[in-house]
Amino acid sequence: MTTLEIRDLHVNVKQSDADAEPISILKGVDLTVASGETHAIMGPNGSGKSTLSYAIAGHPKYEVTQGSITLDGEDVLEMSVDERARAGLFLAMQYPVEVPGVSMSNFLRTAATAVRGEAPKLRHWVKETKEAMTELGIDPSFSERSVNEGFSGGEKKRHEVLQLGLLKPKIAILDETDSGLDVDALRIVSEGVNQYKERENGGVLLITHYTRILRYIKPDFVHVFVAGRIVESAGPELADELEENGYVRFTSAATAG
Repeated sequence: MTTLEIRDLHVNVKQSDADAEPISILKGVDLTVASGETHAIMGPNGSGKSTLSYAIAGHPKYEVTQGSITLDGEDVLEMSVDERARAGLFLAMQYPVEVPGVSMSNFLRTAATAVRGEAPKLRHWVKETKEAMTELGIDPSFSERSVNEGFSGGEKKRHEVLQLGLLKPKIAILDETDSGLDVDALRIVSEGVNQYKERENGGVLLITHYTRILRYIKPDFVHVFVAGRIVESAGPELADELEENGYVRFTSAATAG
């Protein structure tokens, strides 16, 4: 059983101008994600949802000024980015980066070696990656292409979920994985996430604007994120309310407060 605990988290984002004051984004986030749970974080643009994901992953642009993040009691904030990954945290980015000159096959095997502590046996690894790519409808030729270079948005997201399935993290943070996906790609990517959760009993923190992905990935908990904090939490029925009425009730309350 794994537990990611976030307590009273405050985060500033550094500006490109080194002399400019950092901007306060997160203003006291409390959240617990355990093995086998799916948590959906929903909120309007600019509410801080992606900042939360980057702070957990250790992006240097995001400075934690108060609060704590722990994974099974271990202080995540004391870990480097690669240590967080080896500890079992995974971030699927909203805009996956391109890595020219590094093939997908080399990238995946290197990442798996770092996470598992030893290089996978080549014969078994080839079989494992081939099966995972088949499940996600990924052409085998992509394994020899540079990481994400020239990939469509949907292809990039499928490869993010391919990494998820092969690296088998304890907690998966999916930052708007549904953005830019057509209906077929959305279904395939969602199935990949569901398979990961079932096989690994993983915890999922799903960040999204829209409820459409929640038709495929069923959340146990839905949290509304407004102005840098969680303002309401409930079950899947909360997503239905957001689909029907939007965020007005919550943004109005935040403004009034």
